[in-house]
Amino acid sequence: MEAPPLNDCCSICHDDFTLACQANCSHWFCGACILRVWHHGSVLQACKCPICRRTISLLIPCEAALHQRYEPEARQVIEEVEKYNRSFGGSSLSLIQRIRDMPFLLRRLMRELLDPRRSLPLVFKARMIFSVLVSVIYVISPVDILPEGILGIIGLLDDCLIVLIVFLHLCTMYRSALVSRHGGA
Repeated sequence: MEAPPLNDCCSICHDDFTLACQANCSHWFCGACILRVWHHGSVLQACKCPICRRTISLLIPCEAALHQRYEPEARQVIEEVEKYNRSFGGSSLSLIQRIRDMPFLLRRLMRELLDPRRSLPLVFKARMIFSVLVSVIYVISPVDILPEGILGIIGLLDDCLIVLIVFLHLCTMYRSALVSRHGGA
């Protein structure tokens, strides 16, 4: 979603969203509220989502918040979100955290690819197409590390592993695009 649900409210302040931000766990918060949670704990480490307790490694302001960027209050919140993303958005994540973030990032990536008003850098699109094309060729081709014809279901393992690696690669590339876009880099 590009914006929080209309009938929802911030789970921290229990009021309507102001400068809404979506965390990598897909939950929405007021920008100032989630930053307050971060400042309440250690500012040297990423905060945890108040709802699901996952580590928040990326905060993405909604489009409406970005349009308010020139208002003094909004500018301060967005600058803090960018600081948060610079600090924790590109940090090395565990494999489990990357896999857990995959549905969120793939959903956003697909929405962005299908939206004609949004444009990703051409280099990103070319790398993405190349990665998907090479993986499709590998999965379809009869030449495998573990051939299905000989090993049966076990032979499907390498195909599944290749698909997982490609999805992780796409998510990592998209995460870096989001961090550079919303991290002020």
